[in-house]
Amino acid sequence: MLLLDHFERVAEKIRISGGGRCNFTNRELDPSTLERCFASENPHFCRSALARFTPDDFISMVDRHGIRWHEKHKGQLFCDGSSGQIIDMLLAECAAGAVEHWQPCSVGDTSHADGLFRVETSRGEVSAPRLVVATGGLSIPKIGASDWGYRVARRFDHAVVETRPALVPLVCSGAPWQRFEALAGLSLPVRVSTLAEGTGGSAVFDEDLLFTHRGLSGPAALQISTYWRPGESLAIDLAPATDALAALGSAKSSGRRLGAVLAGALPRRLAEAWLAASPELAGRRVADIRDADLAALVAELRRWVIAPAGTEGYRKAEVTGGGVDTRELDSRSCGSKRVPGLHFIGEVVDVTGWLGGYNFQWAWASGAACAAAMAAPGGAPHTGL
Repeated sequence: MLLLDHFERVAEKIRISGGGRCNFTNRELDPSTLERCFASENPHFCRSALARFTPDDFISMVDRHGIRWHEKHKGQLFCDGSSGQIIDMLLAECAAGAVEHWQPCSVGDTSHADGLFRVETSRGEVSAPRLVVATGGLSIPKIGASDWGYRVARRFDHAVVETRPALVPLVCSGAPWQRFEALAGLSLPVRVSTLAEGTGGSAVFDEDLLFTHRGLSGPAALQISTYWRPGESLAIDLAPATDALAALGSAKSSGRRLGAVLAGALPRRLAEAWLAASPELAGRRVADIRDADLAALVAELRRWVIAPAGTEGYRKAEVTGGGVDTRELDSRSCGSKRVPGLHFIGEVVDVTGWLGGYNFQWAWASGAACAAAMAAPGGAPHTGL
């Protein structure tokens, strides 16, 4: 096998992931509900590969190479040391499989005739009966992101689901957002959901939300961004674990003012920003406010509807949504139904996982599915890009 990589450094996306410790998989990936954790226009496609190469399979490889790891929030697994350990492991596995590695090596036009793929490279033309495209998406261009994989797909008449930044911070603007601009740096647990069933489907996440100078980030915003589409609104419960209405009711007999009570149920800065839209209520005693007005206030807190203006784009996106249409790929081998010997694996296809190791697990699983198919009787040497 010949592996071609156009970037100067190997596996940069692995290197920078998880704060440099690589969130390499997620133990909560449930084989019975695999498609729940992955967005795609063909949601059942990922089931075959993920069911056959599980997080435990990858963990076994990590253990075999003596890499120590730990589990964090919601099943996320990280190296105790650095992400370089995962890169070294994968390079060792490639060496054991006699993989020849050309890097950096830019690639150009590709063609297919007489059962062979021919690829123009900066080191000359190469040919093989199989071509595996593992080029990733458009996210984080500074580490070499490229649209080459999509161009190859179109070159061979494959449909490409419109690509978009995913797992990306959201940008907010306009008058409704102005009172929240000063909250940059504030984080709190929320429940966030899409309000319209766009092409990504509906979704609900219980995660931490981070206010930024430009909008919303943190796990809650990143997770929902995969399912959000421009023009849609989000609903955010700012107090999912707090009975704010009961707290206000209890304060009726205390003589306390609304601002002080609300600051006990929410982060103080958020309470102040929220009440900035109702200055006539902020300084009043809770006892002097009608129950209906208190109920309306809490209802708005539990369902804050906001329409993001956009996202921070591929520069800040952890992954790319959309990609090569999986309805034209075989789910067991990730091989093309149109061109024998052509395979697409990993982020380049229309499979986008949740935050927390799911996208790496898809990369490992789709790669394993492709490799197993090529190792079966009738398999042949190949070139990977």
